[in-house]
Amino acid sequence: MKTEKRFFGTTFRDLSEFFGSTDFSKAILLGIALTLPILIGIKLEVLQVGITITVGAMLASPSDVSGSIRHKTTGILLATSLAMLISLIGGYLHVSLWLLFPILGILMFSISYISIYGFRASLISFSGLFALVLSFSNVTGGMPPYERALLIGVGGLWYIALALLWHFIFPNRATEFYLSKTLKLTSEYLRTRGELVAEKKNRSQLLKKLLGIQAELTDNHETLRSILITNRTGSGTSSYEGKRLLIFAQLIDMLELAMAHPVDYPKTDKLFEEKHDYLLDFQNLLFSMADRLEEISTYISIPKKLSATSQVALCLVKVERDIKEYAAETMDPVNENMLMLRNLYKYQWEQVKKIEKIEWLLTGSEHRQIPFIQKEEAKQFLTKQNYDFEVLIENFTLRSSIFKHSLRIAAVTMIGYAIGIFFELQNPYWILLTLIVIMRPSFGLTKTRSKERTIGTLIGGGLAVGIVLLIQNPLVYGILAIVTLIISFSMIQRNYKAAATFITLSVVFIYALLRPDIFNVIQYRVTDTVIAAGLATLGNLFLWPAWEIESMQKTLLDSFKANRLYFNEIVAFYKNKGALTPEYKLARKKAFLEMSSLNTAFQRMTQEPKSRQKYLDKIYELVVLNHSFLSSLASFSTYIINNETTPASKNFEMVTSRISQNLMNAEGILNNDVSLDNTADISSDDIFEATFGNKIRLSENQKDQPLSFSQELEFNFQIEEAHLIREQLKWLLAMSEKMPKILKETQF
Repeated sequence: MKTEKRFFGTTFRDLSEFFGSTDFSKAILLGIALTLPILIGIKLEVLQVGITITVGAMLASPSDVSGSIRHKTTGILLATSLAMLISLIGGYLHVSLWLLFPILGILMFSISYISIYGFRASLISFSGLFALVLSFSNVTGGMPPYERALLIGVGGLWYIALALLWHFIFPNRATEFYLSKTLKLTSEYLRTRGELVAEKKNRSQLLKKLLGIQAELTDNHETLRSILITNRTGSGTSSYEGKRLLIFAQLIDMLELAMAHPVDYPKTDKLFEEKHDYLLDFQNLLFSMADRLEEISTYISIPKKLSATSQVALCLVKVERDIKEYAAETMDPVNENMLMLRNLYKYQWEQVKKIEKIEWLLTGSEHRQIPFIQKEEAKQFLTKQNYDFEVLIENFTLRSSIFKHSLRIAAVTMIGYAIGIFFELQNPYWILLTLIVIMRPSFGLTKTRSKERTIGTLIGGGLAVGIVLLIQNPLVYGILAIVTLIISFSMIQRNYKAAATFITLSVVFIYALLRPDIFNVIQYRVTDTVIAAGLATLGNLFLWPAWEIESMQKTLLDSFKANRLYFNEIVAFYKNKGALTPEYKLARKKAFLEMSSLNTAFQRMTQEPKSRQKYLDKIYELVVLNHSFLSSLASFSTYIINNETTPASKNFEMVTSRISQNLMNAEGILNNDVSLDNTADISSDDIFEATFGNKIRLSENQKDQPLSFSQELEFNFQIEEAHLIREQLKWLLAMSEKMPKILKETQF
């Protein structure tokens, strides 16, 4: 009964999240943008004009992605302008078959190459490719090219007007959705960490899951950062935006805290094996925090519904009681397990404080009490895209994956269109349309989308046959065409196979309204999809293939460099104390982003043919090592930020400089210009004995002497610092020494 209740509860939450998502709201907006011009065209007996305006709205829509309203509007305008230009050129391509193919190839390459300027540019590029493909169809009914181009421009402006109207009606929709999503992903991250504490046999699988959540969370951070910072800097000191930005800052800190896991799992396993109740209490604390974050995410837009109490405080008290109990048993403040438990508790206590601050910002805060983040400081954290012309020149080489992808899509679309003409297929442009949708720079993603597109089309075709046989009602076809179109657009980012199914259904129902030979339409639709999927996969396999191993060297280099800069900022803070600098926060952001990019690149590599997965085990080891290094940095920085620490010694500087040198050695190997530096081959144990041994021995000698309460407190803090800093630096040094050695064994 409980299982069924949980299933229905989860299903209801998933559906609520889907209907409240920006994907669904954009699909509704697009449904309005596409249907209204057609309905008005029918009413005024200018259907072809209405259809062409609809095409313009459809071509403008891909650039309508989450971000600031200024960037969104600029993107849609550029996509509309490109669509108008390409539609005008495409209208004159049919003069000569001999001219058509080379011009088609040149246009395909040129438009695809625009995506070198980043994600939003790739969406504008897709609009141009889509416009070129549609110029091969008769969807605009033989309208003169210049007239069609102008009406496509009208359609783009129509879509911009709707998008702006939607934004002013629901100004906070994107903010609420992505903030809620970030809370849920952070909740999932904490829950997985809770599972990791107890898991022993299958820990590697959970670590892979954790890396996946972290990558998604980091991507989500980038989107939310763009929405919050750009909107706030553009609209003044809004209390709403300021509070949401502070909540977002707490969530970033929570990710860093969550990554600060115990240094050595075997040590915690041994302790928790003896004290299983302690394990359950720590695990329940993590689970209760995850539950609370999920509850907050549900009521982010209506915080008054948030319950006043949670299990977090109770679980925290239980963990505190466990530590006191263990301290009474051991009677030794220098005990390693005691120090480890106390540090674990501190991290979780900091997480609880972050959650409490989020709740305070949502429910009980007054405007004058809030220390808002300043505009100029916030703007530093926006990721800026380089739009210089030199970027085009620098990437005009076969070393660039986008350059190779542009060549590949140009060649494959020419081959696909030639096949369509040679075999006299009903709509050869469908092959081109499928190709531009499923072809991606990486082989793995193209193969996956090809398979999902084929399966989705077959399922959609089968469902369409059944519906057409059962129902012969044009009104029903019209309603189903609109509904399936909206669903398909809302599912593209979530489930491409389902999106392909509903796209096929929508196309079939639209054609069912226009022509009687519906079964031929289904047949050719499936045929064209299979041809395009095969061409896309073979093209990525044989035509200028871009295997992940070719770019893995640079991806690893960027991640190692980002970790080194983050480490240097942490060391600088430890030496100088004071307030956190913007440079520290920027270095942290960069390290997290590069780690996410590295994990994503490795996942793409695992989808490639086995023969192309060179040094997969070594690269996986480097990915895990890099993640562990970043986690240890998070643990190190969290402690020194939240606790007063003693001045840095010369031996501390010796250890940290050695770690930094090891990372530079790794970067040098990846740059193919520096070999391992063995001149500073010092035993890590000797360094740590010199650095921290005296402090620990001194403290051990003091522990038997009678101490006042304040002296005992200071004594415990010194022991904690010595233990944690010692362990973290020892672990960081060991990992930094291992990185160059593995890289030496990996020949890129």
